[in-house]
Parts: sequence; structure tokens; C-alpha cells
Amino acid sequence: MTNAKEFTPLNIAVLTISDTRDESTDTSGDLLKNCLQSDGHNFIEKVIVKDDIYQIRYALSRWIADANVQVVVTTGGTGFSGRDSTPEAVTPLFDQEIIGFGELFRQISYEQIGSSTVQSRCVAGIANKTAIFCLPGSNNACETGWTKILKEQLDSRHRPCNFVGQLI
Repeated sequence: MTNAKEFTPLNIAVLTISDTRDESTDTSGDLLKNCLQSDGHNFIEKVIVKDDIYQIRYALSRWIADANVQVVVTTGGTGFSGRDSTPEAVTPLFDQEIIGFGELFRQISYEQIGSSTVQSRCVAGIANKTAIFCLPGSNNACETGWTKILKEQLDSRHRPCNFVGQLI
């Protein structure tokens, strides 16, 4: 854990996972990009891939191996419908799972969408000192995940603890 008194910006990439979205319709990916930049972090890259386990792993593996990327936030593919496969693609890449992320997201989400939150399969973990946070594909879910969890946990000034010291 870092004891920084000043904000330490992190290098963050965004991965949109969808069979239907492209650059013109990727509102959740754009929302995450805008959130991380407005909170002072460095935007590295945004990529859109199909909801395919191997395309997801390929994009993530490239960033996990890149020492310049400290965080990846994904959007999409965390439900139960159709081809949703984000948890299956991402979880094997983790060195450590951040179990509390999904638990806290569902707790917060319950206040917004009630029992439908049980269908959220948000996951997070750390792979090669890169934190990966997987959010649902809706703008509301991305905003909730960023403002209620990630904004604080990716801020070096947040007490009593945050992830920054493990990522730099």
C-alpha cells in the first residue's frame, strides 16, 4: 500500500466486449474512458472485441504483458445471456482474484436494480501487477462501478487502503 499524499495517476486501458457494438455505439467504453480521464488517470487505449473467450484473452494478455498498463477495465459479457463469456475468459489469467469487487458491486447494484443483480458476474483480479476489473455492459453499471468502487480504489490517497501500491 502506498502512503502517497498526492494523487498518483495510473495508466488505464478499456476493453469493450460485445458482439454488437462498434466505435460509434460503444457508449459504455466511452463513459469509462471519460471517467478515468476526468479523475486524473492516463488513458492508454480502448479496444472492442467480440464476446469470444480467445479474443478477450488476446487483448488482455497484451496489456498484462505491457509494463506501461497498470489497470484494465472491461465492459460487457458478464451476464448469463447468449455468448456472455467474460468471467470464463478472464479468471484463468488472474494471479490473484479480487473477490470483494464482485461482492461489493452486487451489493451496491441491488439498491438500483433489486434482485436482478444476482445475474451480474462481475469479476476482478490482478495478473502480472495489472489490475483487471470486469463490469457489465450498461452505462449505468459502468458508472456505478467507477464512481462507487474504482474511483476510490484507484486513488493513491484513499484510506485505509487502495490498489495503487500493488500496481506501481
